[in-house]
Amino acid sequence: MRYIPTTILILCAACAIATAADPPETMALIPGGEFAMGLHGGEDNPQHDVTVSPFYMDRTEVTNAQYLAFCEATERGLPIFWEMERFHCGPDYQNHPIVGVSHYDAVAYAEWVGKRLPTEAEWEFAARGGLVGKKFPNGDEVDRLEVNCKSAGYDGTLPVGTLLPNGYGLHDMSGNVRELVHDRYGRNYYQESPTDNPQGPEKGKFWVVRGGGWYSGASCNYIDRRNGIATNWGDFNVGFRCAQDID
Repeated sequence: MRYIPTTILILCAACAIATAADPPETMALIPGGEFAMGLHGGEDNPQHDVTVSPFYMDRTEVTNAQYLAFCEATERGLPIFWEMERFHCGPDYQNHPIVGVSHYDAVAYAEWVGKRLPTEAEWEFAARGGLVGKKFPNGDEVDRLEVNCKSAGYDGTLPVGTLLPNGYGLHDMSGNVRELVHDRYGRNYYQESPTDNPQGPEKGKFWVVRGGGWYSGASCNYIDRRNGIATNWGDFNVGFRCAQDID
């Protein structure tokens, strides 16, 4: 048997870990860990401890240009607000976030690019950017350099990546558009949610949307806020971003 020095084995293992943790282009490595999810005393989002595994997440929301490429390649219909200037949706706003897509559409896009939607727990962990107990990704106050919402003086979407990122390098985790995630919506799900990598209820008519949007007020942009949307419903204040497992 050939002898390989321990130091070489350690270096090789370290190189393998570094390679595995190197995120794909346009994505950020989210380290995973345990955190307090939800709001203390919340009605449909009571605070509870959750652990998520490391994963990758898009640094920005999916854009009009990216979604158009998907529609052209798959002959899929364009969103209901396409070419509506009021909602910055269409080819004239290539780098603005896509809006008006349904959960069904978002899942299809994610699969097309070899990704998936983040779970609700992954989304909130990533949105917090390593901070604990804060209302927004960068602190407790609405800052127009960080959050695009009505309370910050905005009246429409901005090109993705315009505002400052959070601690994990993610832009617009609060504001710009609300985001569809993997989980079905269950009002009482937090009370029965498993601790490790929860995936949401097995049944339900609605899907979770997280984060605030340009049309939302300050309190609706708090990190812990959640709501539900029907499977085939598109909204002018709702878009999405993708996640990816670490092999």
